[in-house]
Amino acid sequence: MGLAELPLLLALVGLAAYVVLGGADFGAGLWYMLLPGERRRPLRDHTYHAMGPVWEANHVWLIFVLVVVWTAYPSAFGAIFSTLHVPLFAAALGIILRGACYALRGAVSGPREERILGGLFGASSVLTPFALGAAIGGIASDRVPLGNAAGDAIDSWLNPTSLLVGVLAVTTSAYLAAVWLTGDAARAGHHDLVEAFRRRALATGAIAGAVALGGLFVLHEDAERIYAGLTSGAGLVALVASVGAGASTMLFVARRRLERARWSAAVAVGAIVAGWALAQRPQLLPGLTVEQAAAGDATIVALLVSIAIGAMILIPSLVLLFGLVLRGRFDEVAEQPPVTAGVPAPEPGRRAGVAAGVCAALGVPLTLLSDAGVGLALGVVLLLGAVAAAAFFVVPQVTLGDPDE
Repeated sequence: MGLAELPLLLALVGLAAYVVLGGADFGAGLWYMLLPGERRRPLRDHTYHAMGPVWEANHVWLIFVLVVVWTAYPSAFGAIFSTLHVPLFAAALGIILRGACYALRGAVSGPREERILGGLFGASSVLTPFALGAAIGGIASDRVPLGNAAGDAIDSWLNPTSLLVGVLAVTTSAYLAAVWLTGDAARAGHHDLVEAFRRRALATGAIAGAVALGGLFVLHEDAERIYAGLTSGAGLVALVASVGAGASTMLFVARRRLERARWSAAVAVGAIVAGWALAQRPQLLPGLTVEQAAAGDATIVALLVSIAIGAMILIPSLVLLFGLVLRGRFDEVAEQPPVTAGVPAPEPGRRAGVAAGVCAALGVPLTLLSDAGVGLALGVVLLLGAVAAAAFFVVPQVTLGDPDE
C-alpha cells in the first residue's frame, strides 16, 4: 500500500463506522415513525431513549470521511459534490431536520405536536440514508465523471443502481436498529419489548438480505464493473462474508443470543462497504485512479499526522462512550455500580498498555524520519495502533469488564 492509498483506507473505515453506527440510529428513527399510537408508546419510547447517548456522536464519522476525502483527493471531492449536489443536499437537510425534531421532542405540549414531530423525525431518518445511498450508487455506476458539475444532476443519482443502494441503506438501517434495540431491551429487562423487536429484526433481516442479493441482478445490468468486482476475487470474499454474517445474525436473534447478534449484524453491514471498495478499486471515478486523485505527499503526510494526533482524543472518548452504553450505564433500570478508586488495571489492560508503548516507540521515529512511501505509511499505522491500544488501557473497566457485573 502506497502513501496515496492510506487516507482512502482510513476514509473507508470511517464510512463503515458511519454506515453501521449512524445507520442503526437512522433505523431507530424509522421504527419510531412506524410505531404510532398509545399502545405502541413503550416501543416508541424505547427507540427514543436508546438513541440518546450516541445520536450526535455517530456523525463524527461522516465529518471524518468528508474531511479526509476533501483534503487527500480534492479533484475527486469536487467532482462528487458538484455532480451529486442534489442527494447530498437532501442528506444534509435530513440530518439537520432530524436533529431538530429529536431535540424538540421533549418539549411537545400535546399529541398533535408529537405526531408531527414524530413524522418529520421518521421521514428525515429515511431521507438521509436513502440520499447518501443514492449518491454512492451514482459513484459506483460510473455516473460521476471528473470535472466541476460534469455529470448529469438528475441521472447521476436517479438511476437503477442509486435506487438499489438507497433502498438497501434504508433496509439495513432498519435491520441494524431492530437487532440492537432487541439487545438493549434485553439488557434493561424489558422482556415484552424484546419479543416485539425480535420479530421485527427477523423480518427486516430477511428483507435486507433479499434486497442485497436481488440487487446483484440490478448491478449486472447497470453497473457491470461493480458486479464483476463483487463476483470475483476479494470482492466475492467480502460478499460471502456479509452473507455469512447476516445468516449468523438471524440465527443468533432466533436463539436469543442478542449480544452476538449485535456484532454479527455490524460485520454483515460493514462487509458491504468493504465489498464495494474492493470492487471499485483502483478507480475513484471513471478514468481517475487513487494515485492520480491524491494530493501532494506533503499534504497527505500532514493529514495523516493530524489524524493520528486527533485519534488520541477521539478514540478513547468513543471507546468510553460506547463501552458505557453497552454496559447499560445509561439504561433507565440499570444499577449504577460504585466507583472504586485505585483498582489496578486487569491483565488485558496491562498488555494493551505495553502494546501502546511499543507501537508508539516504533511509529514516532518512522513517521518523523520517513519522507514518504512504505516507511511513513507504516509509521502512521503504528501510531493509530498505539492510540487504539491506549484506549483499551485507559478505560479497561469499561471495555474489558464483565457486562453482568
